[in-house]
Amino acid sequence: MRIVINLILAAIVVGLVWVLISSIQEPIAFKAEKEKRENAVIDKLMKIRTAQEAFRNIKGGFAPSFDSLSYVLKNDSFAIVKVIGDPDDPNFTGEIIYDTTYLPAYDSIRAVMGMSLDSLRFVPYGRGKSFDIKADTITYQSTTVPVVEVGVRRKEFMGAFKDPRFARYDSGYDPNSVLKFGNMNAPNLSGNWER
Repeated sequence: MRIVINLILAAIVVGLVWVLISSIQEPIAFKAEKEKRENAVIDKLMKIRTAQEAFRNIKGGFAPSFDSLSYVLKNDSFAIVKVIGDPDDPNFTGEIIYDTTYLPAYDSIRAVMGMSLDSLRFVPYGRGKSFDIKADTITYQSTTVPVVEVGVRRKEFMGAFKDPRFARYDSGYDPNSVLKFGNMNAPNLSGNWER
């Protein structure tokens, strides 16, 4: 009888040790995976923001879709204006010459920024999910300005950690919150991770 009781107590101790180890490992695994996945998404959002700024330099507004963003950056050019003379100098009496040259946008995007336009839309760890993208113009302080907003809900890239129960390990974690840059109500390209 004593052997049976000892075996039952040993099984209970092993079970409690397993529960203790699991309760310690889960928050550590969650934090590491959350940081890794959010950093990958933030890196991609920063590339999209750079591409949107290049699009704005060409077209004067932001791209409302990834198709138009990709098309313009592959097929259009940046205008580079060289000013010969000083238009701000009241004592300058010579002729002011504006020399415009065009540089293909695709070459700059590929060489300088090192980004692939075809995969720009896809969320890292999102299993084929695309970022949500919106662009428009608004009247802000009596001026019409272009605005853009690109983002994705955390639950789309958090995989096994998309459950709201993981908020107990991080009080600021909400799987339904959006990781994004831009604002449809103000001319702002800041990311909400930059606060």
